[in-house]
Parts: sequence; structure tokens; C-alpha cells
Amino acid sequence: MAREVKPKGRDEQKQKKDERQSAPIQAQGFLVEVVEILGRTGVFGEVIQVMCKVLDGRDKGRAIRRNIKGPVKKGDFLMLLETEREAKPLKSKTKKDKPGERPPAGGRGRRL
Repeated sequence: MAREVKPKGRDEQKQKKDERQSAPIQAQGFLVEVVEILGRTGVFGEVIQVMCKVLDGRDKGRAIRRNIKGPVKKGDFLMLLETEREAKPLKSKTKKDKPGERPPAGGRGRRL
């Protein structure tokens, strides 16, 4: 005995979509506070890397590193959709060689 499946009408689908969009913002993200600005990243410097302190949720009190696009300053509050991912640390653009030190003789390295 097969059960009849009734297709959902557009009204029912629209109503469910409206319910999802009208959910409170607290259920959609986690509140964090910007503690420190670490620097800029991205090809054109359009992304700012910051240290954030999670203020609510499972990771409350944890400090995480995130990349933020747009204007942000120390003390701002942000809503993050998730707190599990963390951005990689920025690489410093300092030279590894000491000034005046010559590279080893023989080119790039040993040839095989």
C-alpha cells in the first residue's frame, strides 16, 4: 500500500522561508568583541585580521583570530556565524637574511 505524497504549494514553501528569515539574530550567530587589530591581508589589503573574544555560545571566553572585510576598530562587536574556524597568522614581510650577509656560494643549492 503506497502512501500518497501531496506536493507542497507555493504558499507553504513561502511561509517556511519567511519563518527561517524571521528567526532572532542570536540564534543565527555568535557575538564577539574585537580585542586587537593584527594587520591587513589580501591582494589589495582589503581584509583586516583581528583577534576577537567570543562573548556567548559554546566557545564563550575564547580568543580567536578572524579575517574581517570592511571597516572595523578595536572595541567593535561582530556577529560570527561560527567560531570553530580560525584564520592563519599573517606572515611578516621582514627579510630572513641579515643585512650585509651574503648567500652561500654555489647558487640556489645542490643540483642533482
